[in-house]
Amino acid sequence: MNIKVGLLFLVFTLCSPWVQAERIKDLASIAGVRNNQLIGYGLVVGLNGTGDKTKFTGQSLRSMLREMGVKLTPGTDPKSKNVAAVIVHANLTPFAKPGQNIDVTISSIGDAKSLRGGSLIMTPLKGVDGQIYAMAQGNLVVGGFGAEAGDGSRVTVNIPSAGRIPNGATVERTVKNAFNVGDHIILNLHQADFTTASRLTDVINYTLGKGTARSMDAGSIKINAPRDPSQRVPFLSLVENLELKPGDAAAKIVVNSRTGTIVIGQHVRVSPAAVTHGNLSVTISANPEVSQPNAFSNGETVITPNFDIELTEEDSRMFLFDSGVTLNQIVNAVNQVGAAPGDLVAILEALKQAGALRAELVII
Repeated sequence: MNIKVGLLFLVFTLCSPWVQAERIKDLASIAGVRNNQLIGYGLVVGLNGTGDKTKFTGQSLRSMLREMGVKLTPGTDPKSKNVAAVIVHANLTPFAKPGQNIDVTISSIGDAKSLRGGSLIMTPLKGVDGQIYAMAQGNLVVGGFGAEAGDGSRVTVNIPSAGRIPNGATVERTVKNAFNVGDHIILNLHQADFTTASRLTDVINYTLGKGTARSMDAGSIKINAPRDPSQRVPFLSLVENLELKPGDAAAKIVVNSRTGTIVIGQHVRVSPAAVTHGNLSVTISANPEVSQPNAFSNGETVITPNFDIELTEEDSRMFLFDSGVTLNQIVNAVNQVGAAPGDLVAILEALKQAGALRAELVII
């Protein structure tokens, strides 16, 4: 397919008459087994003069020193450019046990210019319930850096005010989940679809026996499972590796208005329609004219504006969509007229308004 220069046209589609089977583990997840978000407030120390100048950073440093037995005289403001206040956040994976490590991300919340070379001191990470689930500490890995000259010029590469610590937090508490609760489990599809839910139920019942699974709705399947964890683990291992052909996605066109990217699904169809599209350009040029009086005439120099208006209309060609045209025919027709992404969006919107486009048009 020849896509002309200037047309950022992206098509993700399955054009073959068959679709490869997919595993259940790639289509669904177990209800109640999920990540949990953790967050904490801490200090990064050891910076090379690129830390905060904010008051709350000084207050936090004072509190930390007081807990460590260092008492500052009243009224002392510990202003240190080598310290920065940060927010630490992480995802606690399901089944994470005390003593295991997880990655953490550190982001400055003050006016620190860079966290490069800094170290996060011990920071408790709490869940939504206020309980501490992990402790974070370690040296930051910062991908960005910046440089500043005395005249105020500055060069910044990437984002130096954020970084990560691989395996920077130690899990302190286990989060309970619904894996070993009850005599059944529920699988939630990543994309709700009645056809996929029905096929998933059928393949489980065919493999493990009739009545093992039943569809609850378009997104959930209830499966009878053994109560004993030693039996439930291999049972779910068998279930998640079963393969099935998921249902075809609904006809949809997605347009990214910021990048000009357009994605057209396989099942998009167009009813009979004739389309013509052309561009109208208006160019206004300002050419001021200066009237200079003769010498010793006591006249005044006068500037007279002169505007030239040029109207240009590009040649447009009409193309015809027959009944039930395919995706490939739509692409070829648009390429023949050399439509740019913006023009293509206008054509698709007009077809939708005319009732000729058999698809959902989504603009993001």
